[in-house]
Amino acid sequence: MIRVAAVGDVHVAPDARGSLRDAFAQLPDVADVLLLAGDLTRMGTEDELQVLIEELDGVDVPQLAVLGNHDHESDRASALTKRLEGAGVRVLEGDAEVVPINGTTLGVAGTKGFGGGFAGACASDFGEPEMKAFVRHTRTLADDLRGALESLDTDVRIALTHFAPVKDTLGAERPEIYPFLGSYLLGEAIDGVGADLAIHGHAHSGSEKGITPGGVPVRNVALPVIKTAYAVYCVG
Repeated sequence: MIRVAAVGDVHVAPDARGSLRDAFAQLPDVADVLLLAGDLTRMGTEDELQVLIEELDGVDVPQLAVLGNHDHESDRASALTKRLEGAGVRVLEGDAEVVPINGTTLGVAGTKGFGGGFAGACASDFGEPEMKAFVRHTRTLADDLRGALESLDTDVRIALTHFAPVKDTLGAERPEIYPFLGSYLLGEAIDGVGADLAIHGHAHSGSEKGITPGGVPVRNVALPVIKTAYAVYCVG
């Protein structure tokens, strides 16, 4: 059994310094790996990210992350990725990582993902170039996620995204903004290959638990949803 700690939407900034440190320090006792589901910062700056890196300093479990929309706000995503990886946090975007844990292997495939909506009420790549670009960006990232999952030959597979792959976990979010919270294409990618768990954030007013049409458990780990520094799930 692999114990997976996960959280997203921590939105750190200098005024959050120290808010997560004590909980993160307990991670080696309660989890085998930490997954960060995007929106690690408020405005996507290195100064904000440095706060999170300091909160994680000395935490001796493997750490993997995807970025979120807030992390792209200042057009510094590449710099944030470089700084995270320099601190030992593996950042995934259309690729995967294998983590050996207690004689088993955990494979994590990740992407930020994007919007577009869900079956029956989704955008299509038709019409104006702007609409085509919007939907094709989602399709590209979903295809990358599928490929990353397919590359994994591990005992356990997890799909890690920021945007939601199903509408089940959108909870009390207004239906009018569903197209900006996730896409069914991410769910199709996950179901097309199979996974033991799908983890995402982004939907602050969502609900924690859902399931893909193909039966993969989905967990929304946005901090405002789980209301704790991280949730722990047992898989495998």
